[in-house]
Amino acid sequence: MIPDAPLDPNTPTQSTLGNRVRNFLIVIVAIALTGLLFLGLRNQTSAVSLQELDQASTPLEMAITNNRPSLVEFYADWCTVCQKMAPDIAKLKDKYGDKMNFVMLNVDNSKWLPEMLKYRVDGIPHFVFLGNQGETIAEAIGDTPRTIMDSNLDALIKGSPLPYAQMNGRASGFSA
Repeated sequence: MIPDAPLDPNTPTQSTLGNRVRNFLIVIVAIALTGLLFLGLRNQTSAVSLQELDQASTPLEMAITNNRPSLVEFYADWCTVCQKMAPDIAKLKDKYGDKMNFVMLNVDNSKWLPEMLKYRVDGIPHFVFLGNQGETIAEAIGDTPRTIMDSNLDALIKGSPLPYAQMNGRASGFSA
């Protein structure tokens, strides 16, 4: 029989070593989950940009002459509301793009000053709903929920009155 040896406080016991391994594994898993969450949110928020929408948009000159209804958006790259709405506009374009035009006009480009004055753009995003002949049907200014935009675009394509003809949401100030 072995006599009881005195315990050395510097020698780790089995349970202390097990706790350390468990804590180490918890830290590794937490770091991995944090990294995955960060990458997932980053990819979700950068899914679509205003520049991509602009590059894929129908030129205004074509939109007002091709006998299709149009949604014209006045925007700016610095506009936080415009950036927030970009994914919704992209989804609407995916849904309705084969039936109508989506036109993007950057207010920082002086080329669009006549249109900014014509539609009295004083806040962005500023949406103009145009009929088949390029006539103004309705306008919406500011942060507009996708469900409302969806209802308006559906009615515009059908040639029906727009259910939300004059909408004003939160907008970024702008002066032409």
